[in-house]
Amino acid sequence: MKPAPFEHQAPLTVEQAVSVLTEVGYDGKVLAGGQSLIPILNMRLASPGHLVDINRVAGLDTVEVTPDSVRVGALVRHAGLERSESAYAVLPLLRQALVNVAHPAIRNRGTTVGSIAHADAAGEMPAILALTDGVVEVAGPAGSREIAWSDFFLGALETSLAAEELAVAVRFGRFPDGTGTAFTEAARRHGDYAMAGVGVAVTLADGVVSAARASFVSVTDVPSVLDLAPALGGVEPGTSAWDSALDDAAEAVRGHVEPEGDIHASADYRRMLVTELTRRVLPQAADRAGASDD
Repeated sequence: MKPAPFEHQAPLTVEQAVSVLTEVGYDGKVLAGGQSLIPILNMRLASPGHLVDINRVAGLDTVEVTPDSVRVGALVRHAGLERSESAYAVLPLLRQALVNVAHPAIRNRGTTVGSIAHADAAGEMPAILALTDGVVEVAGPAGSREIAWSDFFLGALETSLAAEELAVAVRFGRFPDGTGTAFTEAARRHGDYAMAGVGVAVTLADGVVSAARASFVSVTDVPSVLDLAPALGGVEPGTSAWDSALDDAAEAVRGHVEPEGDIHASADYRRMLVTELTRRVLPQAADRAGASDD
């Protein structure tokens, strides 16, 4: 199929983009990478009258590492962020997740901010924004504002962005020293949407777990974070108590997620799968946390 007719707009600045979005309102869609938007248009699941193409807007294609975060502009492609050595050095979780996003051809064009703004709970990067306590930077007719991840995602493919606002960047928060991370997912074929996925962060202090958290892919309606410290806190990885703590953490995940069944997997299978995946990646994150302490 082909998309319904639309008018193509190509602003050169953020201000021009916001002006166009203000004028067209909900009849406009922002185009950055287009890897989610174009299929939706082709299937006519959306029929906007205006496509606001921001690819010519200067200054939105940078990755910046600060003491507190990794800031990713709206035109940074998945592949660019994946290859960023400066981002990987301070937040390896980004690359750990990005290698699971679709296929290289998709990552070469798709944008990380666009994936987050699409707000698909089956996407990896919304879950990573949540796990890192991230923030979305927004430009609108009233100026700039920041939206915490917990206020950004409202439902399936729904965010708190107003029709006249543009997401110009996201900031992924950095973890404390002594933190290790890991990400994994299970899909029928590599590059397909995951049946279930999980990212975890484990922080060690004096050899024992001082903080632990997880976020999930394809098993919750919106991105969510589960605090695993009640199960793992105060436990030294690799000891006899560690296995029992992992069981407790897995049970916490089992009770937290709310998967739905579809043609790919039942709800019960997704719940079992994400529980096992969490138990599998927590030791990886703990090992990396221990290595960072050395």
